[in-house]
Parts: sequence; C-alpha cells; structure tokens
Amino acid sequence: MRSPLLSVTLSVFLVLMIGWLLVVGRSLVLPFVIALIVWYMINSLSHVFQLIPIGRWRLPGFVTFTLSLLSIFAVSTFVLDIVTVNLTQLAQDAPTYQRRLEELFDQASSLFHLNDPIELKDLLPESVVPRMVTAGASLVTTIAGSASLVFIYVLFLVLEQSTFDRKFERLFSDPEKAQAAFAIRAEINRSIMHYFSIKTAVSVATGVLTSLVLLAIGLPYAALFGFIAFLLNYIPTIGSLIGVIFPSLLAVVYYDTLAPFFAIATGLGLIQFAVGNLVEPKLMGSNLNLSGLVIMLSLAFWGAIWGVVGMVLCVPLTVMIVIVCARFEASRPIAVLLSETGEVGFAESKA
Repeated sequence: MRSPLLSVTLSVFLVLMIGWLLVVGRSLVLPFVIALIVWYMINSLSHVFQLIPIGRWRLPGFVTFTLSLLSIFAVSTFVLDIVTVNLTQLAQDAPTYQRRLEELFDQASSLFHLNDPIELKDLLPESVVPRMVTAGASLVTTIAGSASLVFIYVLFLVLEQSTFDRKFERLFSDPEKAQAAFAIRAEINRSIMHYFSIKTAVSVATGVLTSLVLLAIGLPYAALFGFIAFLLNYIPTIGSLIGVIFPSLLAVVYYDTLAPFFAIATGLGLIQFAVGNLVEPKLMGSNLNLSGLVIMLSLAFWGAIWGVVGMVLCVPLTVMIVIVCARFEASRPIAVLLSETGEVGFAESKA
C-alpha cells in the first residue's frame, strides 16, 4: 500500500510536470484550446438553432450547423472590420494625443511649481515607438499564424466529431465506468454552457452600454471601447476595472476640461457595478460554486501560463477541475477547498 507522503509527492510532481508542459508547449496547445472554444461555439449555436420551431418542423442538423458557421463568420468579420477602422484612426490621431499629454504635463508642473518639469520622455523612452511598432508587427504575424492553425484544428474537429462518443466509450472496458465518464462530461458541459451563455449575454450588454455612453458624451472610438469592454468582461474582477480606465484616460487627453472625464468614469463605473454585482450574480446563481479567492488565484495562474486567453478561461477551467475532483474519493478534498460552500456532492468512484 502506498504511503500518503508518496501519494502527495507524486501528485505534486504530476501537477508541476503538467504546468511545465503547458508553458513550454504554449505555442501548440493554446491554438488547439482556442479551436476547441470555436468548435464548442459552433455546436452550441447549432443546438440553439435546432430548438427554434418552424411551424411543426425543426431545422435538420446539417442546416443548423451551416447557419452557425455562417453566423459566427459574419459576426466575427463585422466586429473585426469595426475594430480595425477604429484602431487605424487611433494610430493616426496618436501624435495629437501625445502633444495634448505633453501640455497636461507642463500644466501639472506649473501648478505644483516643480523645479524639474515632468516630460513625456521621462515616462516613455524615445525608442518606445519603434519598439511598439515592431511588437505590433510581431503580434499581427503571430495572430495570423495562430489563426491558420486554429482554422485547421477546427476543420479536423468538425470532420471527426461524429466519432468522438464512440471513441470515448471504448476508452473504458467497464460499461459502468464509461457511463460515469459520460455523466462527468455532461455535468461539465452543462456548467460551462451555463457560464458562457450568461457571461456572453452580460458582456454584450456591457459592450453596447459602454458604446452608447461614449457616443452620448462624444468620445471617439466608442465602438472600439465597447468591444474592449465586451472582451474584458470575461476576465474576472480586473477586466471591468480596465474597461473603465481606458476610455476615462482618453477623455483626459481628448477634452479640455475634466467634466467629461468624471461623466465617463462615473457612467461606466455604474454600468460595471450594476452588471457585475447585481445582474450577473442573479443570473449566474450558485451554479459555479467557486471561492472568490480561488478565482483570483486561478486568474493569476492561468494568466501567467496563457496570458489573456488564460484569464478568460480561468473560471471554466477551474470549474472543470472541481467537477472532476469531486467525482473521486482521493481528490475530493481538492474540490472542497476550491468550492465556495464546501458542498460538492459525493464521490462516486474510488481512485
């Protein structure tokens, strides 16, 4: 019989090895994870289309699947076009904002009677612009390469998805174990579907309201900031804060007075507070059952491994870990520690 110390040591070693592989293989694993998300979105949207009644009939699977593909492609193209136009305009206007920022530094230096006035080059080195351009070009190249790899992964996932259940079932020699594995997969699917459906609806509402507030006040790039707010809303806690900071800082540079800054900061702050603390918790309920501290630690962990994508996926990944650990007696304490209430159900299998 293995000693508890040996089991703990092997478990820690396994976790460290998996973490190391996730970091080292990031360039290969991350595109596949993104492809899984896209594939999951296609199938989820196809399922939604199948639920829409047309008289006494419902659309067949191949029609709904095609509609979901076209819908995702059309929405992605539309959003990317808007973001590209806004980014191009922002790049053209950047020198104007830089001069305005220098004027603000001069005013601040005069107001506080500083002997050594604050200058922009003190905060940003002179070579920062070429480096930013180089980094931007590298980022575009990386995204283009990743997009091609993601497309290939999605294509093969779509072509082979009809065999997944059969392969998954044949992984287990015991039918009861196979049934238990399918039950775990179904529970994970329900939790992730619940999370992403509500999170997406709330994020869309946040992005639209952000754009409307900025349009009403007259700040440029309202669509861009709305899209940024939509994306950042998937990142727990810090995403909503960053979504308020970006347009508020632009308001300081764009306007001659601070009134628009306070109006934008207050308006967007109220939106984020209402959505994040009132609407979303009410819709989400206690389905996730994750501790707030665990969410923050998960955010830091997955962000360090996979960057922004890891921050977006930190909650679903942690939910999956809790569900799987809760099913086995040996790993159930881990699920209890990660949960919010400590109630994770009963283990059904023995490790």
